[in-house]
Amino acid sequence: MVCLWIAFHCSSRIHIFLMIVLTTLTACLSHQVSIYSEENMQLRSTLHSHVMSFTDDAGKDHPVASNEEWSLRRKDILVGFQACTGLLPDRTGLGAVRYTVDEEMRRDTPDVQCMKLMIDSDEGDFIPAWLLIHKNIRHANKRAPAILALHQTNGTLGKDEVAGLGGLPNLHYGLELAHRGYIVLAPDYPSLGEYRHDFSTDRHASGSMKGIWNHMRCVDLLREHVNVDPDCIAAIGHSLGGHNAIFVGVFDERIKAVVTSCGWTPMHDYYNGKLDGWAGERYLPRLKELYCLDADQLPFDFYELVASIAPRGFFSCSPIGDNNFSVAGVRKAIPVAGEVYKLFNQPNRLQVRYPDCGHDFPQSIREESYQFLDSVLKISGSP
Repeated sequence: MVCLWIAFHCSSRIHIFLMIVLTTLTACLSHQVSIYSEENMQLRSTLHSHVMSFTDDAGKDHPVASNEEWSLRRKDILVGFQACTGLLPDRTGLGAVRYTVDEEMRRDTPDVQCMKLMIDSDEGDFIPAWLLIHKNIRHANKRAPAILALHQTNGTLGKDEVAGLGGLPNLHYGLELAHRGYIVLAPDYPSLGEYRHDFSTDRHASGSMKGIWNHMRCVDLLREHVNVDPDCIAAIGHSLGGHNAIFVGVFDERIKAVVTSCGWTPMHDYYNGKLDGWAGERYLPRLKELYCLDADQLPFDFYELVASIAPRGFFSCSPIGDNNFSVAGVRKAIPVAGEVYKLFNQPNRLQVRYPDCGHDFPQSIREESYQFLDSVLKISGSP
């Protein structure tokens, strides 16, 4: 009887929630998503692994056969994802990003300037971050491509690991990309590194949406920087940073490529559908609050999120020994997302590597991912 009550209770809550979500999502602008009300959103497609199918106003399914039809499917993906993350707040009217530089906290190397920033999130808190710029770029006063470099779950280290100031050498990708000629911004994620944050007091329904908001403000900062080419920005991350790179890439089409290491697998393949790890306040608490940790009931999946990056670049490092994000799920999802890349005649913009290791980002795969970024952003030569 208890199990039946739980099942009824969960299904009733989902039914009520989806009844609230009524009509379709307005168009996603190229650089920001307008505010929506949950009363104005309706999830149509529920077969999340069928990304090449969209549902019309009459509830009839159609194959996606054009870019315009894909845009309808993509809007539906945003509806489903925001049912779990909460809505992305309105970004219209945001001014220039305000930040301070702590000159006493510089960590320069012979080739790279490493500056400590405190970035105003426009939500009453400040995002600690490292900004890394190759000295040749600074001295030549020229524009360069930029990277939003996101860290793994690593307690007090946070952004320092990405910037090469500690932690695992295989996760120093921010510093490595700065040496390669990219301008790199490496922020702390809320509640990690130096970033003290109480998720219960912010305006977001999930820690993931708070992260998305912050990371889009970081992209704003990069685009405003005098040395950044605003049309050549990408995101990279490992583990927590791996799926955060995907998440911000879904919402922010100014990001031209996403590199994710050990950051994703379809929900049924995450610990065989045991979703507790996703449901903490730092991530997606609605998975428990609204969907009872049941992968069958979720309104989105990673098949759709990866596909929604198309036709922009997507590179995944998915080790065969990763115990967090099952490679079996990745192997199922990549061909599904690949159909969207084929629709855009960009099949080579979707890349995946399956190294024989555990939850790691090996040097050889990092180098391949950097070459991929160079090719997508059309970068050549040394800084």
